Amino acid sequence: MYSRRDFIATGLTALGAASLVDPRYLVPARAAKKLLILGGTGFVGPHNVREALKRGHQVTIFNRGKSGKGMFGKDVEELAGDRASDLSALKGRKWDAVIDESASLASAPEWVKLSGELLRDNVEQYLFISTRSVYFDLSSVPMTNAAPVLTLENSPIEAGKPLSYGHAKAYAEKALHEIMPGRVTVVRPGLIVGPEDDTDRFTYWPVRIARGGEVLVPGDGSDHVQIIDVRDLMKFCVTLTENRTFGVFNGVGPQGGQPFREFVSRIQKGVGSNPTYTWVDADFLRANGANPYGRELPVYQVMRGRTAGFARFDITPELKAGLTVRPMEDTARDTLAWWKTLPADRQAAIKTGFTPEREQALLALWKARAGK
Repeated sequence: MYSRRDFIATGLTALGAASLVDPRYLVPARAAKKLLILGGTGFVGPHNVREALKRGHQVTIFNRGKSGKGMFGKDVEELAGDRASDLSALKGRKWDAVIDESASLASAPEWVKLSGELLRDNVEQYLFISTRSVYFDLSSVPMTNAAPVLTLENSPIEAGKPLSYGHAKAYAEKALHEIMPGRVTVVRPGLIVGPEDDTDRFTYWPVRIARGGEVLVPGDGSDHVQIIDVRDLMKFCVTLTENRTFGVFNGVGPQGGQPFREFVSRIQKGVGSNPTYTWVDADFLRANGANPYGRELPVYQVMRGRTAGFARFDITPELKAGLTVRPMEDTARDTLAWWKTLPADRQAAIKTGFTPEREQALLALWKARAGK
Protein backbone atom coordinates (compact mmCIF):
# COMPACT_ATOMS: atom_id res chain seq x y z
CA MET A 1 0.00 0.00 0.00
CA TYR A 2 1.36 3.43 -0.94
CA SER A 3 2.07 5.87 1.84
CA ARG A 4 2.26 9.57 1.10
CA ARG A 5 6.05 9.29 1.25
CA ASP A 6 5.95 6.48 -1.31
CA PHE A 7 4.05 8.66 -3.73
CA ILE A 8 6.47 11.54 -3.35
CA ALA A 9 9.47 9.25 -3.70
CA THR A 10 8.31 7.86 -7.02
CA GLY A 11 8.58 11.31 -8.57
CA LEU A 12 5.90 13.90 -8.91
CA THR A 13 6.90 14.76 -12.45
CA ALA A 14 5.29 11.57 -13.70
CA LEU A 15 1.96 12.90 -12.49
CA GLY A 16 2.08 15.82 -14.89
CA ALA A 17 3.14 13.59 -17.75
CA ALA A 18 0.32 11.14 -17.07
CA SER A 19 -2.26 13.90 -17.34
CA LEU A 20 -1.07 14.70 -20.85
CA VAL A 21 -1.69 11.28 -22.39
CA ASP A 22 -3.19 11.83 -25.83
CA PRO A 23 -6.41 9.85 -26.32
CA ARG A 24 -6.13 7.16 -28.99
CA TYR A 25 -9.29 6.40 -30.89
CA LEU A 26 -9.51 2.79 -31.92
CA VAL A 27 -11.93 1.03 -34.25
CA PRO A 28 -15.20 0.38 -32.37
CA ALA A 29 -15.68 -3.21 -31.31
CA ARG A 30 -19.29 -3.70 -30.25
CA ALA A 31 -18.99 -7.32 -29.17
CA ALA A 32 -20.35 -8.03 -25.69
CA LYS A 33 -17.81 -7.32 -22.98
CA LYS A 34 -17.19 -8.80 -19.59
CA LEU A 35 -17.19 -5.73 -17.34
CA LEU A 36 -16.15 -5.49 -13.71
CA ILE A 37 -17.59 -2.48 -11.88
CA LEU A 38 -15.93 -1.53 -8.62
CA GLY A 39 -18.93 -0.06 -6.86
CA GLY A 40 -22.27 -0.54 -8.56
CA THR A 41 -24.53 0.91 -5.89
CA GLY A 42 -25.05 4.45 -4.63
CA PHE A 43 -25.81 7.16 -7.20
CA VAL A 44 -23.51 6.50 -10.15
CA GLY A 45 -23.37 2.72 -9.89
CA PRO A 46 -26.93 1.72 -10.81
CA HIS A 47 -26.86 4.00 -13.87
CA ASN A 48 -23.56 2.38 -14.88
CA VAL A 49 -24.89 -1.14 -14.47
CA ARG A 50 -28.15 -0.42 -16.28
CA GLU A 51 -26.34 1.17 -19.23
CA ALA A 52 -23.97 -1.79 -19.56
CA LEU A 53 -26.80 -4.31 -19.36
CA LYS A 54 -28.85 -2.37 -21.89
CA ARG A 55 -25.98 -2.76 -24.36
CA GLY A 56 -25.75 -6.48 -23.82
CA HIS A 57 -22.62 -6.65 -21.66
CA GLN A 58 -21.95 -9.16 -18.89
CA VAL A 59 -21.61 -7.29 -15.60
CA THR A 60 -19.94 -8.17 -12.32
CA ILE A 61 -20.00 -5.70 -9.43
CA PHE A 62 -17.66 -5.64 -6.45
CA ASN A 63 -18.44 -3.80 -3.23
CA ARG A 64 -18.89 -4.39 0.47
CA GLY A 65 -22.38 -5.80 -0.05
CA LYS A 66 -23.84 -3.59 2.66
CA SER A 67 -26.32 -1.70 0.48
CA GLY A 68 -28.31 -2.53 -2.62
CA LYS A 69 -27.67 -6.24 -2.40
CA GLY A 70 -29.66 -8.07 -5.06
CA MET A 71 -30.94 -4.84 -6.63
CA PHE A 72 -30.17 -6.08 -10.15
CA GLY A 73 -31.51 -9.60 -9.69
CA LYS A 74 -29.88 -12.47 -11.54
CA ASP A 75 -28.64 -10.25 -14.36
CA VAL A 76 -25.57 -9.14 -12.41
CA GLU A 77 -22.93 -11.13 -10.55
CA GLU A 78 -22.23 -9.64 -7.13
CA LEU A 79 -18.87 -10.07 -5.41
CA ALA A 80 -18.30 -8.88 -1.85
CA GLY A 81 -15.11 -7.56 -0.33
CA ASP A 82 -13.32 -4.44 0.77
CA ARG A 83 -11.26 -2.06 -1.39
CA ALA A 84 -8.81 -1.50 1.46
CA SER A 85 -8.36 -4.97 2.91
CA ASP A 86 -10.05 -7.82 1.04
CA LEU A 87 -9.90 -8.21 -2.75
CA SER A 88 -9.82 -12.00 -2.60
CA ALA A 89 -13.08 -12.34 -4.55
CA LEU A 90 -11.32 -10.83 -7.59
CA LYS A 91 -8.34 -13.18 -7.60
CA GLY A 92 -8.00 -15.53 -10.53
CA ARG A 93 -10.84 -13.88 -12.48
CA LYS A 94 -10.60 -12.20 -15.88
CA TRP A 95 -12.61 -9.36 -17.39
CA ASP A 96 -12.30 -7.29 -20.55
CA ALA A 97 -12.42 -4.04 -18.62
CA VAL A 98 -12.86 -2.68 -15.13
CA ILE A 99 -14.73 0.55 -14.37
CA ASP A 100 -13.61 1.97 -11.04
CA GLU A 101 -16.22 4.33 -9.66
CA SER A 102 -15.83 3.82 -5.92
CA ALA A 103 -12.32 5.15 -5.14
CA SER A 104 -13.48 8.60 -4.09
CA LEU A 105 -12.06 9.11 -0.61
CA ALA A 106 -8.68 10.37 0.57
CA SER A 107 -7.55 6.72 0.48
CA ALA A 108 -8.19 6.51 -3.29
CA PRO A 109 -4.49 6.12 -4.25
CA GLU A 110 -4.04 3.13 -1.96
CA TRP A 111 -7.30 1.54 -3.08
CA VAL A 112 -6.45 2.00 -6.75
CA LYS A 113 -2.93 0.69 -6.32
CA LEU A 114 -4.24 -2.49 -4.69
CA SER A 115 -6.90 -3.16 -7.32
CA GLY A 116 -4.64 -2.12 -10.20
CA GLU A 117 -1.85 -4.46 -9.17
CA LEU A 118 -4.26 -7.34 -8.64
CA LEU A 119 -6.09 -6.86 -11.93
CA ARG A 120 -3.37 -5.71 -14.33
CA ASP A 121 -2.80 -9.20 -15.77
CA ASN A 122 -6.51 -10.02 -15.77
CA VAL A 123 -8.10 -7.02 -17.51
CA GLU A 124 -7.32 -5.36 -20.81
CA GLN A 125 -8.43 -1.89 -19.74
CA TYR A 126 -8.81 -0.02 -16.46
CA LEU A 127 -11.23 2.91 -16.60
CA PHE A 128 -10.97 5.18 -13.59
CA ILE A 129 -13.63 7.79 -12.84
CA SER A 130 -11.63 10.69 -11.48
CA THR A 131 -12.76 14.31 -11.11
CA ARG A 132 -12.37 17.81 -12.49
CA SER A 133 -11.08 18.63 -8.99
CA VAL A 134 -7.65 17.22 -9.91
CA TYR A 135 -6.76 20.45 -11.72
CA PHE A 136 -4.39 22.78 -9.92
CA ASP A 137 -5.07 25.79 -12.12
CA LEU A 138 -8.49 26.46 -13.62
CA SER A 139 -7.67 29.92 -14.95
CA SER A 140 -7.18 29.00 -18.64
CA VAL A 141 -9.91 29.56 -21.22
CA PRO A 142 -10.52 27.11 -22.71
CA MET A 143 -9.53 24.41 -20.27
CA THR A 144 -8.19 21.06 -21.51
CA ASN A 145 -6.67 17.95 -19.94
CA ALA A 146 -3.23 19.52 -20.54
CA ALA A 147 -3.76 21.79 -17.53
CA PRO A 148 -1.55 20.99 -14.51
CA VAL A 149 -2.97 18.76 -11.81
CA LEU A 150 -2.56 18.88 -8.05
CA THR A 151 0.63 17.66 -6.44
CA LEU A 152 2.05 17.99 -2.96
CA GLU A 153 4.59 20.39 -4.45
CA ASN A 154 2.20 22.88 -6.01
CA SER A 155 -0.44 22.47 -3.28
CA PRO A 156 1.17 21.26 -0.04
CA ILE A 157 -0.90 19.60 2.66
CA GLU A 158 -0.04 19.97 6.31
CA ALA A 159 1.83 16.98 7.70
CA GLY A 160 -0.51 14.44 9.24
CA LYS A 161 -3.55 15.69 7.33
CA PRO A 162 -5.24 13.42 4.76
CA LEU A 163 -5.01 14.09 1.05
CA SER A 164 -7.68 16.41 -0.30
CA TYR A 165 -10.29 14.95 -2.65
CA GLY A 166 -8.50 16.42 -5.68
CA HIS A 167 -5.04 15.32 -4.53
CA ALA A 168 -6.28 11.79 -3.85
CA LYS A 169 -7.81 11.40 -7.28
CA ALA A 170 -4.71 12.85 -8.98
CA TYR A 171 -2.40 10.42 -7.20
CA ALA A 172 -4.77 7.54 -7.95
CA GLU A 173 -4.51 8.42 -11.65
CA LYS A 174 -0.74 8.46 -11.34
CA ALA A 175 -0.65 5.07 -9.65
CA LEU A 176 -2.71 3.49 -12.43
CA HIS A 177 -0.55 4.91 -15.21
CA GLU A 178 2.49 3.42 -13.49
CA ILE A 179 0.88 0.01 -12.96
CA MET A 180 -0.83 -0.38 -16.36
CA PRO A 181 0.92 1.98 -18.79
CA GLY A 182 -0.98 2.39 -22.04
CA ARG A 183 -4.07 0.53 -20.80
CA VAL A 184 -5.66 3.20 -18.60
CA THR A 185 -8.65 5.40 -19.36
CA VAL A 186 -9.29 8.32 -17.02
CA VAL A 187 -12.56 10.25 -17.05
CA ARG A 188 -12.66 13.51 -15.08
CA PRO A 189 -16.29 14.52 -14.60
CA GLY A 190 -17.50 17.80 -13.23
CA LEU A 191 -20.59 17.88 -11.05
CA ILE A 192 -22.57 14.70 -11.77
CA VAL A 193 -26.31 15.40 -11.78
CA GLY A 194 -29.65 13.89 -12.63
CA PRO A 195 -32.24 11.47 -11.27
CA GLU A 196 -31.29 9.64 -8.05
CA ASP A 197 -28.66 12.21 -7.01
CA ASP A 198 -29.01 12.38 -3.24
CA THR A 199 -26.74 15.44 -2.80
CA ASP A 200 -29.35 17.90 -4.17
CA ARG A 201 -26.55 20.07 -5.59
CA PHE A 202 -28.22 20.38 -8.98
CA THR A 203 -31.69 19.37 -7.87
CA TYR A 204 -32.16 22.64 -6.00
CA TRP A 205 -32.43 24.57 -9.24
CA PRO A 206 -35.26 22.66 -10.96
CA VAL A 207 -37.09 22.39 -7.61
CA ARG A 208 -36.74 26.11 -6.91
CA ILE A 209 -37.55 27.26 -10.44
CA ALA A 210 -40.58 24.97 -10.57
CA ARG A 211 -41.88 26.58 -7.35
CA GLY A 212 -42.00 29.90 -9.17
CA GLY A 213 -42.16 33.40 -7.73
CA GLU A 214 -39.11 35.62 -7.46
CA VAL A 215 -35.94 33.53 -7.74
CA LEU A 216 -32.56 34.81 -6.56
CA VAL A 217 -29.95 33.95 -9.16
CA PRO A 218 -26.24 34.72 -8.76
CA GLY A 219 -24.07 37.03 -10.86
CA ASP A 220 -25.23 38.72 -14.03
CA GLY A 221 -26.04 35.60 -16.04
CA SER A 222 -22.74 35.46 -17.92
CA ASP A 223 -20.84 33.01 -15.67
CA HIS A 224 -20.77 29.57 -17.26
CA VAL A 225 -21.94 26.14 -16.16
CA GLN A 226 -20.51 22.77 -17.25
CA ILE A 227 -21.90 19.71 -15.53
CA ILE A 228 -22.87 16.23 -16.70
CA ASP A 229 -26.00 14.13 -16.49
CA VAL A 230 -25.13 10.84 -14.81
CA ARG A 231 -26.72 8.96 -17.71
CA ASP A 232 -24.48 10.72 -20.24
CA LEU A 233 -21.42 10.03 -18.10
CA MET A 234 -22.21 6.34 -17.88
CA LYS A 235 -22.95 6.08 -21.61
CA PHE A 236 -19.54 7.65 -22.25
CA CYS A 237 -17.72 5.30 -19.89
CA VAL A 238 -19.32 2.21 -21.41
CA THR A 239 -18.54 3.49 -24.91
CA LEU A 240 -14.88 3.99 -23.98
CA THR A 241 -14.66 0.38 -22.82
CA GLU A 242 -16.51 -0.93 -25.90
CA ASN A 243 -14.06 0.87 -28.18
CA ARG A 244 -10.97 0.20 -26.04
CA THR A 245 -10.23 3.94 -26.00
CA PHE A 246 -7.35 4.91 -23.73
CA GLY A 247 -6.25 8.32 -22.46
CA VAL A 248 -7.52 11.16 -20.29
CA PHE A 249 -10.91 12.74 -20.86
CA ASN A 250 -13.02 15.39 -19.18
CA GLY A 251 -16.63 14.56 -18.41
CA VAL A 252 -18.49 17.87 -18.69
CA GLY A 253 -20.88 19.56 -21.09
CA PRO A 254 -21.96 21.28 -23.18
CA GLN A 255 -19.02 22.37 -25.34
CA GLY A 256 -17.49 25.50 -23.81
CA GLY A 257 -20.13 25.60 -21.08
CA GLN A 258 -23.38 27.53 -21.07
CA PRO A 259 -24.05 30.94 -19.47
CA PHE A 260 -25.96 30.77 -16.21
CA ARG A 261 -28.75 32.77 -17.83
CA GLU A 262 -29.20 30.00 -20.39
CA PHE A 263 -28.85 27.36 -17.68
CA VAL A 264 -31.85 28.66 -15.71
CA SER A 265 -33.82 29.36 -18.89
CA ARG A 266 -33.44 25.78 -20.07
CA ILE A 267 -34.36 24.45 -16.63
CA GLN A 268 -37.47 26.61 -16.72
CA LYS A 269 -38.44 25.16 -20.10
CA GLY A 270 -37.88 21.66 -18.76
CA VAL A 271 -40.00 22.05 -15.63
CA GLY A 272 -42.67 24.24 -17.20
CA SER A 273 -42.82 27.12 -14.69
CA ASN A 274 -43.03 30.90 -14.98
CA PRO A 275 -40.82 32.52 -12.32
CA THR A 276 -39.16 35.93 -12.28
CA TYR A 277 -35.41 36.28 -11.75
CA THR A 278 -33.47 38.78 -9.70
CA TRP A 279 -29.75 38.72 -10.50
CA VAL A 280 -27.60 39.42 -7.45
CA ASP A 281 -23.91 40.32 -7.62
CA ALA A 282 -21.63 37.43 -6.67
CA ASP A 283 -19.39 39.61 -4.50
CA PHE A 284 -22.43 40.84 -2.59
CA LEU A 285 -23.54 37.27 -2.02
CA ARG A 286 -20.07 36.24 -0.87
CA ALA A 287 -19.95 39.19 1.52
CA ASN A 288 -23.21 37.94 3.00
CA GLY A 289 -22.01 34.38 3.50
CA ALA A 290 -23.26 32.76 0.28
CA ASN A 291 -20.17 31.42 -1.47
CA PRO A 292 -19.99 30.32 -5.10
CA TYR A 293 -20.07 26.53 -5.43
CA GLY A 294 -20.99 26.30 -1.76
CA ARG A 295 -24.01 24.82 -0.03
CA GLU A 296 -26.24 27.81 -0.74
CA LEU A 297 -25.02 28.41 -4.30
CA PRO A 298 -24.68 24.92 -5.80
CA VAL A 299 -23.49 24.60 -9.42
CA TYR A 300 -22.61 28.32 -9.69
CA GLN A 301 -18.98 29.46 -10.00
CA VAL A 302 -17.50 32.85 -10.91
CA MET A 303 -15.63 32.83 -14.23
CA ARG A 304 -12.69 35.04 -13.31
CA GLY A 305 -9.21 34.72 -11.87
CA ARG A 306 -8.20 31.20 -10.87
CA THR A 307 -11.67 29.88 -11.74
CA ALA A 308 -12.04 31.61 -15.13
CA GLY A 309 -11.95 28.27 -16.92
CA PHE A 310 -13.86 26.24 -14.33
CA ALA A 311 -16.79 25.76 -16.70
CA ARG A 312 -15.12 26.60 -20.01
CA PHE A 313 -13.67 23.24 -21.07
CA ASP A 314 -13.04 22.42 -24.72
CA ILE A 315 -14.52 18.92 -25.03
CA THR A 316 -13.66 18.32 -28.68
CA PRO A 317 -11.63 15.13 -27.87
CA GLU A 318 -14.45 13.85 -25.69
CA LEU A 319 -17.09 14.40 -28.36
CA LYS A 320 -14.89 12.58 -30.90
CA ALA A 321 -14.53 9.69 -28.45
CA GLY A 322 -18.30 9.29 -28.05
CA LEU A 323 -19.47 11.71 -25.38
CA THR A 324 -23.03 12.89 -25.90
CA VAL A 325 -24.70 15.63 -23.86
CA ARG A 326 -28.47 15.68 -23.53
CA PRO A 327 -30.39 18.98 -23.36
CA MET A 328 -30.54 20.64 -19.95
CA GLU A 329 -34.32 20.68 -20.32
CA ASP A 330 -34.37 16.88 -20.24
CA THR A 331 -32.10 16.62 -17.20
CA ALA A 332 -34.16 19.19 -15.28
CA ARG A 333 -37.48 17.55 -16.19
CA ASP A 334 -36.33 14.04 -15.27
CA THR A 335 -34.65 15.17 -12.05
CA LEU A 336 -37.77 16.97 -10.89
CA ALA A 337 -39.95 13.97 -11.78
CA TRP A 338 -37.69 11.73 -9.68
CA TRP A 339 -37.67 14.27 -6.83
CA LYS A 340 -41.46 14.22 -6.68
CA THR A 341 -41.40 10.47 -6.02
CA LEU A 342 -39.53 11.00 -2.74
CA PRO A 343 -41.30 11.10 0.63
CA ALA A 344 -42.72 14.47 1.67
CA ASP A 345 -40.33 14.82 4.60
CA ARG A 346 -37.35 14.34 2.28
CA GLN A 347 -38.69 16.94 -0.14
CA ALA A 348 -39.14 19.34 2.75
CA ALA A 349 -35.48 18.99 3.71
CA ILE A 350 -33.58 19.79 0.53
CA LYS A 351 -29.87 19.73 1.32
CA THR A 352 -28.59 22.67 -0.73
CA GLY A 353 -29.65 26.09 -1.91
CA PHE A 354 -31.38 28.92 -0.09
CA THR A 355 -34.22 28.33 2.31
CA PRO A 356 -37.19 30.53 1.42
CA GLU A 357 -36.46 32.74 4.43
CA ARG A 358 -32.80 33.15 3.57
CA GLU A 359 -33.60 33.89 -0.07
CA GLN A 360 -36.10 36.60 0.88
CA ALA A 361 -33.67 38.15 3.36
CA LEU A 362 -30.90 38.36 0.77
CA LEU A 363 -33.24 39.78 -1.84
CA ALA A 364 -34.35 42.46 0.62
CA LEU A 365 -30.75 43.34 1.43
CA TRP A 366 -29.83 43.51 -2.25
CA LYS A 367 -32.73 45.76 -3.13
CA ALA A 368 -32.06 48.06 -0.20
CA ARG A 369 -28.38 48.31 -1.19
CA ALA A 370 -29.28 49.02 -4.80
CA GLY A 371 -31.79 51.66 -3.72
CA LYS A 372 -34.71 49.86 -5.29
